[in-house]
Amino acid sequence: MHDESVALCGDGLAVGTDLVAAAESATQQALEPLGGLRPDLVFVFVCGPEPDEASAALERAAKASAGRMAVGCNAAGVIGRGQGVELTSAVSVWAAVLPGARLRSFHLEVLTGADSVAVLGLPPSQPSDSAAILLADPYSFPIAAFVEQVSDALPALPISGGLANGLHGPGSTRLLVDDRVHQRGAVGVLLGEQVHVRALVSQGCRAVGPAMTVTAAEGNVLLGLAGHPALDKLAEIVRWLPPADQALVTTGLHVGIAIDEYSDDHDIAPFLVRGVVGADAERAGLIVGAEVAVGQTVRFQVRDAESADADLAATLARFRAVGPPPGQTDGALLFSCSGRGADLFASAHHDVLAVREGLATTGVAGFFAAGEIGPVMGRTRLHGSTASVLAFS
Repeated sequence: MHDESVALCGDGLAVGTDLVAAAESATQQALEPLGGLRPDLVFVFVCGPEPDEASAALERAAKASAGRMAVGCNAAGVIGRGQGVELTSAVSVWAAVLPGARLRSFHLEVLTGADSVAVLGLPPSQPSDSAAILLADPYSFPIAAFVEQVSDALPALPISGGLANGLHGPGSTRLLVDDRVHQRGAVGVLLGEQVHVRALVSQGCRAVGPAMTVTAAEGNVLLGLAGHPALDKLAEIVRWLPPADQALVTTGLHVGIAIDEYSDDHDIAPFLVRGVVGADAERAGLIVGAEVAVGQTVRFQVRDAESADADLAATLARFRAVGPPPGQTDGALLFSCSGRGADLFASAHHDVLAVREGLATTGVAGFFAAGEIGPVMGRTRLHGSTASVLAFS
């Protein structure tokens, strides 16, 4: 007999060109561990070439689950049942019984004025809100600015989620909430304090070279490092790196921006990792995917499968050190970057298997995102190339 105070989570995954049939199969798999109980919260993720077929699959899973609330989106790949499936027609479903849970769903729309942009639809915040889950269309929703503003206004509210991604680019995204499918904006759910969750993010990078002070910067252009032009300093550091790391620099260089400027040891202090997206050759600068300021401490970063695997394992280990006892995590949602599947690891299954093992749980589902949302050092941020996890316990 089920203890009515204990949460239950289930996940399902079905592959096939008939996405409606796949949605039905994945939903039944996700409902099996619930023992006939009606789920309080259902998430549906669909990968398929045609947006209309993705819409039909989202709607079918929501109806078949009979959940109190269903939220979902389409994506370039889906995750469930210990597997990751990329660029192949498939549906994953996650279902949870959350005793006593207060859930509030929302659909966010963008209203554009002559010189302003307003986001409408977010329910008024309540002190009892414990977390939020957000799925957004990257083409129609100002996700970076929205995350920054909500983090400023509601610093105690962690947000996890990811950017949906239809396979045909702008206009092909589909978002499900409250039995309706939308093509624009963002959807999500606010979780009340009765739902016990913890969010974690693995940035998956490894530092190379020394920590340095920014001595010149303009917006997101890093101009000076330790008193030298940024490009010259980078060239100097790369010359001293082993050949394997030199190759990683050429395929994807990142910059870690120290979160705690007052740390005594920047070898172990946490960094917010952002990509280097270009160079300003005229000023010998580096263009970074975030604003940088004079006086900040930065350190170059590289990413490979080994370092990404180690960082995810360490992130999960820190969770276990302060989280619930082993075996008491009921399930999790996983938002993994679309670049972290088979392109980075030997298998698209890497992240979901690591999360299942690290949290000692099944009931893990999610999707490969075009950008991930999750808190780092107490502040929600938009990321790339990360694994963002929301664990239920």
